[in-house]
Amino acid sequence: MTGGEPTRLNAAWLSDVLGAAVTDVRWRPVGTGQMSGCFRGELTGDGVPARLVAKLPAADQATREMLKGIYRTEVRFYLDVAPTVAVRTPACRYGMLTEDATDFVLLLEDLHPGAQGDQLAGCAAAEALDCVVNLAGLHGPRWCDPALPDLDWLHRTGPEDGDGVTGALVPATEIFIDRFADRLAAEDKATLRAVALRAGPWITARPERFSLVHGDYRLDNIIFAAGGGPGVAAVDWQTLTVGLPARDLAYFLGTGLTVADRRTHERDLVAAYHGVLAGHGVTGYSLEECWDDYAFAFLQGPLITVLGCAYGTPTQRGDEMFLAMAARSCAAIRDHGSLNKVP
Repeated sequence: MTGGEPTRLNAAWLSDVLGAAVTDVRWRPVGTGQMSGCFRGELTGDGVPARLVAKLPAADQATREMLKGIYRTEVRFYLDVAPTVAVRTPACRYGMLTEDATDFVLLLEDLHPGAQGDQLAGCAAAEALDCVVNLAGLHGPRWCDPALPDLDWLHRTGPEDGDGVTGALVPATEIFIDRFADRLAAEDKATLRAVALRAGPWITARPERFSLVHGDYRLDNIIFAAGGGPGVAAVDWQTLTVGLPARDLAYFLGTGLTVADRRTHERDLVAAYHGVLAGHGVTGYSLEECWDDYAFAFLQGPLITVLGCAYGTPTQRGDEMFLAMAARSCAAIRDHGSLNKVP
């Protein structure tokens, strides 16, 4: 069973894996499918969900070989890790991964009519509150869990990562600055270059606190409940690692809120996140320590923004989004003196 098209996910196959009689299914693509295929299926049958989302590998074999690590990470998250945490995600109805990780199938809950967040537009403080509460549900249950390093498929940030991050980010930053030379403020160019030089020691610092880190927890990867109701769900788990939890928190608030909204609401939002951590059993971690980790962790914003832009496929919306994320996160780094906290 290979290939990135949903034709293999026919009614007979679905009946077998779902344990219920599917009489018909119609698939249509969702998104651009650059790294993997995503399809929404409408099912008919007896005792079957009306809709499912299927994720499949890219159609090209060479691409699958290159991306097999992130395929393994996402499938293993849904099958092994999601049941152990409290973060809201689409429920996984079926998951399969070949031994070499070049082929997989995920059948996920369709969160329709929920709406994807808009990273470019940003979100309001009330929406951000739902998001940070959900994020604490990822971090809290596995906080400093000694079993996490035993998951051999899950990368834990360590001393060996520093040189690699710096080696990748320095040239990527120059590509980013050259590409947007006339659209970046001079102070943001300076901040981006300073981040690139300090990213190595930054990413390896503070190893005493660790948990699961989404790695790209931003509005485009969050589904909001329909009609503005409470509750959000996080998607796209290919970048999951083990590291400093505040990296997710700073990245989300530093890139997803306007600078003015972040400055106004961040104290309350960090306090809410910290309170939910405590509810998940995290002890020995004061609000002051949480705030300091948050202020330290803002380098996650330029790191993901610059690398994503430099090596991704350009689009007009993508360019606008990356520029907004860079400006917002650079402002947060200067506001909090994040670079001065790097050892």
